[in-house]
Formats: sequence, C-alpha cells, structure tokens
Amino acid sequence: MRRHHLVAGLILTSALFTIGQAEETKPYPSFGKIIRLDPRIDAILPPDAKLEKLASGFEWSEGPVWIPQEDCLLFSDIPNDSIMRWSEKDGLTLFLKPAGQSGAVRRGTEPGSNGLLLDKAGNLVMCQHGDRQIARLKGVDPKSKQTVLIDNYQGKRLNSPNDGAFKSNGDLYFTDPPYGLKLAEKDPARELPYSGIYRLTPAGKLTLLNDKLTFPNGLAFSPDEKKLYVAQSDPKAALWMVFDVKEDGTLSEGEVFFDATKWVETEKGLPDGLKVDQSGNIFATGPGGVFIFAPDGTHLGTIATGEATGNCAWGDDGSSLYINADMYLGRVKTSTRGTGW
Repeated sequence: MRRHHLVAGLILTSALFTIGQAEETKPYPSFGKIIRLDPRIDAILPPDAKLEKLASGFEWSEGPVWIPQEDCLLFSDIPNDSIMRWSEKDGLTLFLKPAGQSGAVRRGTEPGSNGLLLDKAGNLVMCQHGDRQIARLKGVDPKSKQTVLIDNYQGKRLNSPNDGAFKSNGDLYFTDPPYGLKLAEKDPARELPYSGIYRLTPAGKLTLLNDKLTFPNGLAFSPDEKKLYVAQSDPKAALWMVFDVKEDGTLSEGEVFFDATKWVETEKGLPDGLKVDQSGNIFATGPGGVFIFAPDGTHLGTIATGEATGNCAWGDDGSSLYINADMYLGRVKTSTRGTGW
C-alpha cells in the first residue's frame, strides 16, 4: 500500500542513498519509540529494545523478505520500480530494476514490485504492480528468466497483486487491490470490479476466496494455519480482519480483529503488511508504526516509527523484525521468533 499523497517516482541515485557501502558506524542510529500498553509485551520486546535505522532515502519501501542462504533482506521500492538488497556485510545494493513492469512506458505512480516471498524451493516470488501479475525467479537470481504464475482470473486481468502468504502445502494466498493502477479503483483499465483475496495452488488453480473487502492488503497465517489475518487499507474502515481457514482451503465470512480507524486521524499510514510469531502474536504495520496484538486481539503495544509503515519481515535468526517505514529500513531485535523459524 501507498501513503496518502502520491509523489512522482524518483530515480535511484547516490543523492538518495549510498549504494554498495555497509554502515561504517555501529550501533546504527535509532528512531521512533516503543509504546508498551500491556505487560505481556515485555516477553516479546526486551526492555532495551530500540528501532534501528539501517538505510534511508527510499520513495516508498515495502514487501521485505529475508533470504537465509545469503543472510540478506530484499525489499521493494515501489515508485522506483526496484528491489533493493541489504545485508550487514554489504550494506545497501540494487538487486533488480525494473522489478514490477516490463516495457518502457511507466504505468502509474506505483509500477514496481510490492510483496516478496520465497516458495518452498527457495525461489523468489514477486507481486508485480505494473504487469498486474505474480512472477517467480529461479532461486534468488536477478538475471534468471521470470516465470508468470498468474495474471488473470477467469480471463480478466488482475488489478495489481499486492501481498501474499504461502501455506505449508504450497498454496499461495494473495490480495489484489487496485493500487498499481494509475487511477486506482477508478482506472478504466480495471477489468475486475472488486478487490479479491485469492488462493493459487501449486498446480495453477486460482480460486477467489473473498470479494467483500474494499482494499485488502497484507496477510499472514496463524502458526497452526487455521486463521488468516488480512489488513484492509481503507481510511474509512481501517481494519484487520480474521478469517477461519476451512479444511478445503477456503475462508469463512470473517470478522473484524481490530479497528484502527480512529488512529488514521492522527497518525500516518493505514493497515498494511503483517507477520506472526511462533506464539501467534501479530505484528501489523498500520497508522504510525507496527501494532503488536496478542492472539486474543489485545493491543499489547506499538513500535512507533512516526511514519507511514508499509510492511515487516522476520530475519537474521528469526528474532529480528525488519520494518519498511516509508523512506526508512528499520530493525528491532525481539525476544520471540517468527513462524517458520
């Protein structure tokens, strides 16, 4: 998802940030603050937890994914149509450009990739706005030929796949709001009249699971995969929804997990990307930072970035939470670990 005001995409230059140089001064500078609302958060974030600023200068950073075989993080800079790479060893480098669209004609203000994932075989899977599809690289090789996994539903082009989550059986659940279209939901090129939540099986079968959310965005499974959490990036109904995942992989009607609409009036951003830890706590980017929820829906606290915050991902040994906060890449060391670690 994109912050409220749209700015023309900038070209990646050294004026924005330094490419290819690791941070020389450590520890990294900190920003934001930790807001503790419930004692349970103390078992999740240590008393000295702080938000480190690892890199900056992005137009709108999103879609982070940890690459364990390379000890690095990949993430999208959507307006700049780029995937960036960051590691402790190498610092910040350009991984792939273009990352979300083919051809020379720029398609709207958000042509790049958004959500990034690894499949079971370790291939990089990319939600691509400009080309309105989900594509896969072989391994994590930016020079490999991209394979299109899906670009339409029943013959009609997808809006702009936004984010995804793999289930352990290989099914890919993803959202398809219209943010990548030049005029969003009013764009004449839009072919589907709704923003769907879909499931794509390894065999290539695509199923529409829900068409009721106005702007579905980030999503993640509970550790037992019996629940699916989905953000709705609608300023009039800024919600996180929770759905029961049925035996056949379809979803229940869903219910509101947490309503953050009142925060939109005073904080930057909307409900966006989210991840879950091994205990079932939800780390959900939203107005002003990363909201931390217990499985019962209690708001335990917030990693307050002070910026519109797009997404987060577990990395390092599974206990570091990497955060894309608008122009910043941040990191918080936690006392928990993400699902899958």
